[in-house]
Amino acid sequence: MKTRKLGTLEVAEIGYGAMSFASTYGTAPDRAEAIRVIRGAYDLGVTFFDTAEVYGPFTNERLVGEALAPVRDRVVIASKFGWNVDPDTGERRPGLNSRPEHIRRAVEGMLERLETDTIDLLYQHRLDPAVPIEEVAGTVRDLIACGKVRHFGLSEAAAHTIRRAHAVQPVTAIQSEYSLWTREPEPEILPLCAELGIGFVPWSPLGQGFLTATISPSTRFEGSDWRNNFPRFTREALEANQGMVTLLKDMAAAKGATPAQVALAWLLARQPWIVPIPGTRRLDRVRENIGAADIPLTAADFEQIAQASARIKVQGARLPEALLQLSYR
Repeated sequence: MKTRKLGTLEVAEIGYGAMSFASTYGTAPDRAEAIRVIRGAYDLGVTFFDTAEVYGPFTNERLVGEALAPVRDRVVIASKFGWNVDPDTGERRPGLNSRPEHIRRAVEGMLERLETDTIDLLYQHRLDPAVPIEEVAGTVRDLIACGKVRHFGLSEAAAHTIRRAHAVQPVTAIQSEYSLWTREPEPEILPLCAELGIGFVPWSPLGQGFLTATISPSTRFEGSDWRNNFPRFTREALEANQGMVTLLKDMAAAKGATPAQVALAWLLARQPWIVPIPGTRRLDRVRENIGAADIPLTAADFEQIAQASARIKVQGARLPEALLQLSYR
């Protein structure tokens, strides 16, 4: 696979989001199967893997650490701090926590769980309004200086927060939800990334599965699947948003591709410093996602997608209200 630059960090042009192996999308596969898929992704050319302490909590980092231990020197691992997770027990407590002492303790736990000496890319998962972003950036700067972290990132941060953080410690990457049906980063975040030389990592680049054209209004999710609580995944919203699926199906048919590949190819073609991290529990889907890099989109294709998507009013907020309030602050 070709590579791209997130700031100065070189990664494969399509990464892998490991959160899919948490219980977020219903009962996770057994550990051996999860490790097989993660290692299979590496064998297919993926070198950029994304996790977080809160996924589990802790269990996802341990899984990623074990799966990638044999190839640790050949991959880039990103993780995230910021939720109020007890560093010793993994107990999830209410609210956020980016106090400097908490960040330092969180990183020590990450290093152990990921079976590594350094975290390649460390994100603040959400802005903690109780801690100035300059303190957060300064703490990560110190962790970089002592070799425990290589690069600093922010997730779901507003433009003014990114600027303030970048002035203290250069930000390598911004991670936010971005896809054909989630366009919030376009007005301010993407232009700022271009200005400051920061990479952009779209999470949920396939719309939590919707843009793969495998979800219909009649789809029912497991009880523990978090999409049951998302406004865009009500029966009414799924039905109203089928126009987006039709758009992708039509373009996919013309390209000899799948809807998922078109959705990822669209992101790749937006900017050379955009690196999506689709997540899946299936190796055949990893192979399909990687194939998006070989789908060329012309200027005419972009215009067709732009005109068609402009006529589609996506129904439903992208996240529940409580999570939306924590984004772009």
